[in-house]
Amino acid sequence: MADNPGEKESAVESVTEKITEKFHDHDSSSSSSDSENEKSSSSPSAVKPKIYRILGRERPLHKVLGGGKPADIFLWRNKKISGGVLGVVTAIWVLFELLEYHLLSLVCHILIFSLATLFLWSNASTFINKSPPQIPEVSIPDEIILGVASALRVEINGALTILRDIASGKDLKKFLAVIAGLWLVSILGGCCNFLTLFYICFVLLHTVPVLYEKYEDHVDPFAEKAHAEIKKQYAVFDAKVLSKIPRGPLKDKKFA
Repeated sequence: MADNPGEKESAVESVTEKITEKFHDHDSSSSSSDSENEKSSSSPSAVKPKIYRILGRERPLHKVLGGGKPADIFLWRNKKISGGVLGVVTAIWVLFELLEYHLLSLVCHILIFSLATLFLWSNASTFINKSPPQIPEVSIPDEIILGVASALRVEINGALTILRDIASGKDLKKFLAVIAGLWLVSILGGCCNFLTLFYICFVLLHTVPVLYEKYEDHVDPFAEKAHAEIKKQYAVFDAKVLSKIPRGPLKDKKFA
C-alpha cells in the first residue's frame, strides 16, 4: 500500500514548525535575559554612589598638590629626600629660633669659610703638587629671571583682582572667609614669630597630606558630615543676619 504524499508533506511541515518554534523560544529567552541584565546593570543600585572628597576634589591628592617633585616631597614618595628637606628646615629653625643666630651673620660666616678654604687650596696646590680647585663660572640666565618675574606678576595681579572683587561687595561669603582667615593669622602672629609660623606650616605640609592619603577613606565621611553641618549653620546665619544687611550699589550692578 503506497503512502499518501499529502500526509508526508504535512508531517514535514509540522516538524519544521516545531524546530522554528524552538529556535524562537531560545532567541526570546536569550533576549529577555540580556534585557534583564542590561536593566540590572543600568539600575540605580548598580551605579556606585559618588564618594565625597575634601574640598570637592576629583583628582588624586598628588595632582592637587601640583604634581612633580614638590608633591613627591610632601607625600614622601622618596623618604630620603623628604626626610633630608625636613631635617634641613628643622636645623635652620633651631639655628635661628632656639640658638638666636642671625641670617646675616650666618651668610657672612659661610662666605668667610668658603673663600678662605678655596684661597688656601689654590695657593697650597703648588707646594703639594696637586691641581688647583676648578671654580666654575656661575651666571644666572635671563630666561630664569624673566620667568620668575612673569610668574610673580600673574600671581600678584590675580591676588589684586580677588581683593578688588571682595572689597567691591560682590561676594559676601568670600569677604567673611578672608576676614576670618586674616584674623586667625593675626592671632597666630601674636603667639609666634614668622619663622616659627613658617616652620609649623612646613611641618604640617610634610605630615598632614601623607596621613590623609593613607586614611582618606576614614577621614572623608567625617569631613562630609562636618561640611553638611557647616552649610546648615551658614544657612541659619544667612537667614537671620546676612539677609538683613543692606547691599551696596555694586551688588546689583551687572558687569559686561
